[in-house]
Amino acid sequence: MSGTLLLLPTSLVGSYPQPEWLIDRAKLSKQVPRVRADELWLVAPEKLEAAQDDATILAIRDQERAGLDIITDGEQRRESYSNRFATALDGIDVENPGTAISRSGKPISVPRVVGPIRRARPVGLRDLEVLRANTARTVKATVPGPFTMSKQAEDDFYGDAEAMAMDYAAAVNAEIKDLFAVGADIVQLDEPWMQQHPDDARRYGLRVLDRALQGVTGTAAVHLCFGYAALVRDKPSGYSFLPELDGSKVRQISIEAAQPGLDLDILRALPSKTIILGVIDLDDMNVETPQIVAGRIRGALRRVPAERLVVAPDCGMKYLPRPVAFAKMRAMAEGAALVRRDIEGR
Repeated sequence: MSGTLLLLPTSLVGSYPQPEWLIDRAKLSKQVPRVRADELWLVAPEKLEAAQDDATILAIRDQERAGLDIITDGEQRRESYSNRFATALDGIDVENPGTAISRSGKPISVPRVVGPIRRARPVGLRDLEVLRANTARTVKATVPGPFTMSKQAEDDFYGDAEAMAMDYAAAVNAEIKDLFAVGADIVQLDEPWMQQHPDDARRYGLRVLDRALQGVTGTAAVHLCFGYAALVRDKPSGYSFLPELDGSKVRQISIEAAQPGLDLDILRALPSKTIILGVIDLDDMNVETPQIVAGRIRGALRRVPAERLVVAPDCGMKYLPRPVAFAKMRAMAEGAALVRRDIEGR
């Protein structure tokens, strides 16, 4: 880690657009794969890892050039935020997927659980090692959350939703501990389906989240959102599940606020957490000016002190055109710098 972070540090939520030469972005734009989708990759299998290394380094350099303070690997090796980890676990029949209902109400192919969920081996350690070796800045790794993975699966084994989610949590817990051990400064769990299923999230989701963080001493974040802007245009104006997280073990909570026009008074319900605030609208191909970004940050500062605020896009940038993503990322960093200078009196 590169020392103490300055006020209002900037970061991606996780993903950054993959290059056109690496993945079929036209096919990817129509889906968020829950099972493996090897057909999306445009590079021969024997050369894919090296190509993904190159794409990761490009994503790192773009973040650094844009001025971000916390760097991710851009999730360049993933077909989606969740499927790579979810299909690497024991207990999954990867050859015979199941079916679940998506957040948009449509049936989709998902991992089918046929035995105890176990993590037989680390999944994302090499991803982090490449990231850590190629930047001196603070780094963040991302993993799919156990509650969300359990909702994105067909249960043909447990017959008990909470028990299955708890085994997913144990697998995630082992992964998080390994990520911190090899150099992660922050590990973020992506839990968008807590918003989709608030009743279950209240009933057992917090226990599942805390199980995933059992014994974890590093800085853990959780990301909640309404879905990728490229696929979900009509978003609610408020969260169905958010204040409940103030009692969890997680230290940072990532939310989207720009596109849905979120009433930022909700931030007062999270007095003990650092807020990773979405200030970039990923549904708008027009690039925000630094002044627009600064205005959104200042709105949050009327509810949350600067020491508890991280500046980010609403969600992952995976589905944006790369030039638009870079320009928005740079505007985000410049907007945060404007507010930072005001606070520091320069």
